[in-house]
Amino acid sequence: MPHNTALGSLLAGGLVLAGMANPASAQMAPQPLDPSTCVTPPFYSGPAPYTSVEQLPDRRVTFRLCAPDAQTVVVTSTDIPSVIPMGFPKGAPRGLAMIRDKTGLWSVTTPQPVPADTYRFAFQVDGVKTVDPVGKTFSEELKGINSTFEVKGPQGAFQTWDANVPHGAVATIVYWSKSLGVQRRAHVYTPPGYGKGSTKYPVLYLVHGAGDSDDSWTSVGHANLILDNLIAAGKAMPMIVVMPDGHTLPRAGATMLNNTDFGDDLFGDLMPYVDAAYPTDARPQARAMAGLSMGGWHTLNNGLTHPELFSWLGVFSMGLATGDGPGRVDQYVSANDAALKRSARDLKLMYFAMGKDDFLYPTVAPTRAMLDRYKIRYTYNESAGGHEWPNWRRYFADFAPRLFK
Repeated sequence: MPHNTALGSLLAGGLVLAGMANPASAQMAPQPLDPSTCVTPPFYSGPAPYTSVEQLPDRRVTFRLCAPDAQTVVVTSTDIPSVIPMGFPKGAPRGLAMIRDKTGLWSVTTPQPVPADTYRFAFQVDGVKTVDPVGKTFSEELKGINSTFEVKGPQGAFQTWDANVPHGAVATIVYWSKSLGVQRRAHVYTPPGYGKGSTKYPVLYLVHGAGDSDDSWTSVGHANLILDNLIAAGKAMPMIVVMPDGHTLPRAGATMLNNTDFGDDLFGDLMPYVDAAYPTDARPQARAMAGLSMGGWHTLNNGLTHPELFSWLGVFSMGLATGDGPGRVDQYVSANDAALKRSARDLKLMYFAMGKDDFLYPTVAPTRAMLDRYKIRYTYNESAGGHEWPNWRRYFADFAPRLFK
């Protein structure tokens, strides 16, 4: 390209060469782009000329993606299809086909209003999963990431960021696991006011499910925002929340449920690390454990069986099964009889929650029967819905105010 043509292109994109010599003009905002196009000029540093996710007044949601060279684009979600119809017949790929305009901007609007909550989504561009290229919020999973968006409304306000309440912080920690011989990661929430004074905080160990990561309870679960709002309302105690990596490296003879590696790391490495690095109250009456799905199994396997470490427990969307396979109630009872008897005496809270449409709902009866057999007092929350984040956020919001009181 000739030099003068390239220079003209840069000028058209909003770059002002005079700004290189004039600091004041260098602060000028880039020239606005035509909102009807999805093609941004080279070197343009301003905001995208289109909104990728837009909540309409009736709570329907419009998705947009700039992909001029694509042949087909579909917006998909691991969360929305279980809540509202996405316009596809049973057995078809989950998602909504998008329509391309003359500029290459693809768009589609959900056929029904979306309940106020937070959701993960992505685009399938010619069959390739693509996160929102102009998005700002993302959620790591066991494999890959998804973009996220929030539909605002009164029913979802409990997990929405509120400018009028104090907010805690979420940190990512990396530690060496001597038990497993690997580097491990966790996320840690500290409450508003943390670091002021000599307060020692109770600690909740909160574990994700099989398809997620230690990032999930904050990036899509909004556990930090739920706690901020509860603490501000005087409904929950200020606490530290440690969100471990619930997955361990695969090895022969171990499965997701039939596996001692998570517990070895939790007891031998992560908990000592947290108690050394944070001002924790390390007494069992100031320590809790909870989890969803796989994290619920970790809680049954490592929390309910260790009343000398945890006095407060929460199990969401997971239970003990009858029949063959891991997680069998008879095997569990046989291996943990003495510990379960101690839990019946020492536990302050056993919270158990399940959706009526959850594929693990059949595990409710044998789990409750086991708790009754050992006279372990428990709070049972049976909700509508299935194995999904809208339920897990609400279970957490119901569980957290019960802790450490």
